[in-house]
Amino acid sequence: MIETNLIGTAPIAGFEAIKRYWDPENQIITAKLLPGEYYVTNTNEMITTVLGSCVSACIRDVVSGIGGMNHFMLPETTRSRLMTRDEAVVGNATRYGNYAMEHLINIILQHGGKRKNLEVKLFGGGKVIATLGDVGARNIQFVLDYVDTEALSLVSHDLGDIYPRKVNFYPQTGKVRMKKIKVLHNETIVLREKQYSLSLKDKPVEGSVELF
Repeated sequence: MIETNLIGTAPIAGFEAIKRYWDPENQIITAKLLPGEYYVTNTNEMITTVLGSCVSACIRDVVSGIGGMNHFMLPETTRSRLMTRDEAVVGNATRYGNYAMEHLINIILQHGGKRKNLEVKLFGGGKVIATLGDVGARNIQFVLDYVDTEALSLVSHDLGDIYPRKVNFYPQTGKVRMKKIKVLHNETIVLREKQYSLSLKDKPVEGSVELF
């Protein structure tokens, strides 16, 4: 069984629920992220995900090599509530994005990373689901604003467009392999993000909420 390659390679505590497997093509242990998940590693692993309207931040400490990736989407709400600038709605969306970024960064720092050594690479936010309106663009604007506000080092990004992306991230080296998926053979990505979006819609964010 392929899973035997994972023997003796336990993840950082708290990430046991993330699917990990041996990738025979890349010859490396790989953690696969779904919408709403994130993962941090201090060993030689690859983190992979497929993005539609969602955004992933790949963040690492360039000195220690510890790093991780998230996969998130701001909650959708009705156009009328956004137009009224309802503070509860706008604040809710921002808090989801903040949780997605802060959880990832904090775990990296807790395991030896230093904020001054962090570098960031951003991907996703494609307009691949017409019924989600401009959620991809909102995700992009949020994450760019967040990186700027927090004075993080943004070294590269590939955002927007109309295509889903497959992203493979190697935290120890910082290398990213990204491929735009220009022909969808099934609707898995679209259905997955629609379901995730519906699960977030106008849902309040409590202080102790577990978003991942």
